[in-house]
Amino acid sequence: MNADELADETRFHSDLLFTDGLPAMDDEVGYRGAIAARAAGITYRQLDYWARTELVEPTVRGASGSGSQRLYGFRDILVLKLVKRLLDTGISLQQIRTAVEQLRAAGIRDLAGTTLMSDGASVYLCTSNDEVIDLVSRGQGVFGIAVGKVLREVESTLVEFDPQAVDTIDELAARRSARTA
Repeated sequence: MNADELADETRFHSDLLFTDGLPAMDDEVGYRGAIAARAAGITYRQLDYWARTELVEPTVRGASGSGSQRLYGFRDILVLKLVKRLLDTGISLQQIRTAVEQLRAAGIRDLAGTTLMSDGASVYLCTSNDEVIDLVSRGQGVFGIAVGKVLREVESTLVEFDPQAVDTIDELAARRSARTA
């Protein structure tokens, strides 16, 4: 990788929640909302709500009016699945929102070795086995989510779907363009 490619890769990763430990992804390719929702195990309604409330927004392409398609990157889908897992354990959406904001601010390095722990009220980021043991020994950790395992689940789910290029115009937008021309 030359210096220009490395600089581009660094700029692309600078505003993402998770970066290290993931395969390099093209920021011009993503997955439509229906595929992202299915891969994350959520409904399209949840996906739409989370995008509108800025919990998890698509980084490849956001909605730009009626008929446009959001495109979600691999990392977006990973975050969607993690949010779903936290919701399934009873964590409030407000607490999850706070945790996602803190994770973005902290920047995560070795993603495969990261565990999200919770006591049912707060979410803690553990990047080592010692942190997990310390949290559990203090009686705070009730459950944990191994991020690396979720990452592999998302990868294996997305293998069966074709990503869309950003410059691909969706069918509805194409029909509307043809009608007005």
